[in-house]
Amino acid sequence: MDLGQIALGAVGGLTAGFLGGRYLYQRFVTGQEAGARTSADEIVKKAQEESQRLIKEAEVTARGEVVTRREAFEKEAEHARSEIRSTERRISKKEETLLRRDDEIGRRDANLAKQERRLADRQKSLSDRDAELDEREKQVAEKLLEVSELTREEAEQRILAALEEELAIEKSKLIRRRLEEAQDEAETEARAIVLTAIQRMGTTHMSEATVSTVDVPNDEMKGRIIGREGRNIRAFEKATGVDVIVDDTPGVIVVSAFDGVRREIARRTMVQLIQDGRVHPTRIEEVVAKQKKEMDQHIRETGKKAMADVGLHGLHGKLIDLLGRLKFRTSYGQNVLDHLIETSHVCGAIAAEMKLDIKLAKRAALLHDIGKAIDHEMEGGHPALGADVARRCGEKKVIVNAIAAHHDDVPKESIYAVLVQVCDALSAGRPGARRESFDRYIERLQRLEDVASAFPGVERVFAIQAGREVRVIVNNAKISDKLAMRVARDIAQEIERELTYPGEVKVTLVRETRVVEYAR
Repeated sequence: MDLGQIALGAVGGLTAGFLGGRYLYQRFVTGQEAGARTSADEIVKKAQEESQRLIKEAEVTARGEVVTRREAFEKEAEHARSEIRSTERRISKKEETLLRRDDEIGRRDANLAKQERRLADRQKSLSDRDAELDEREKQVAEKLLEVSELTREEAEQRILAALEEELAIEKSKLIRRRLEEAQDEAETEARAIVLTAIQRMGTTHMSEATVSTVDVPNDEMKGRIIGREGRNIRAFEKATGVDVIVDDTPGVIVVSAFDGVRREIARRTMVQLIQDGRVHPTRIEEVVAKQKKEMDQHIRETGKKAMADVGLHGLHGKLIDLLGRLKFRTSYGQNVLDHLIETSHVCGAIAAEMKLDIKLAKRAALLHDIGKAIDHEMEGGHPALGADVARRCGEKKVIVNAIAAHHDDVPKESIYAVLVQVCDALSAGRPGARRESFDRYIERLQRLEDVASAFPGVERVFAIQAGREVRVIVNNAKISDKLAMRVARDIAQEIERELTYPGEVKVTLVRETRVVEYAR
């Protein structure tokens, strides 16, 4: 083969290779364009799907926001309705209180009308009696003139002297009879007066002894405590046995109950619920059960501490618990447990001076008001209840009698009963022990003496027994035995009109003759 053929074959091979490569390139470019169009279609489709998904998510979010705002609006509306219902309840309670007061005033007016009628009848009776006495005086004068040789003037003088003495005796008898009638009617009238006084003074005094306040951080927490339609507050009141007052006062909830132990359990439960933040019926019951256990332990520890303070031991567990409960009981503003401890110390000191059994005296004094821990749960006075529980707990007979007799309900059988009664009066009657300031105490005593000193014939006046008794010394030349009773009664009536005081004031009038002579 020559060179020309070889060159020609080479050129043909190169031409065939170029044409084949060009064909293959065009096929590759066509395939790439088809793939690109397919990818573009897929991207457009995915973009459309993503836009549809975003539109749906936006719609769902908008619906959720609408539901959330609607729920918030419903909560606010429910809270407003709850406050309106609470206001309506308070108004209803106030209306009931006013109606009760109106009824009580009506009853008192009726009682006053009855008393006025009785007084009118008594006045008429006295007038008739005066007329009868005048007629008798005339008849006696006529008879005396007939049978005696006395002059008319002498007869009149004798008759007047006799009548004066007879009238003085009749007057004393009348006073005694009226006092007896008043005592017969006093019990019924006293109940009405005491009930009226309790109703009027309930807000001032009882609120201090029967309510506790709990601080609340905000109104949102108040709403939690109330709960939906009041279910939480109802569950709380049912579990604790107290009344919960949620009013417009900012930051405060009031817990009210006459039982101090229940009130303290409720207060502690409310504080823990507020601190915890979880408020629902189940949680309320759990916290109340826990606080009751803690309160039982606290009461037992308080009773043991009271025993240690007075240096006693060996009390029955029931008595220790009752002592601890008295920490949450007050009497006329005086804490009963503090009163018992103070009485026990005083009783021990006096027993030491009298060479008596100090431990026995302290024990009787510490337990003398133990019945006040259960007198709201059982019928009967606290001396009888206390004596009964002490007897069942194995206390000695002398201690049981001292408890039962410290208000003179039963006879005193030992010197310790008298000692307990005296120390009880010392602790309760000292200045500042009960709801009365020292300045008002001194002012009341001074006023008592001034009222009695203003009467003619009174020489000296002494206010004793912490203002419970006024001793009046009169001039025997100016006040006779016949007038003594009337003067004492007038002083007592003046004290009733001029002064305000707890309990009663005894007026003791002393008239005596003293003869002094000197031997020189």
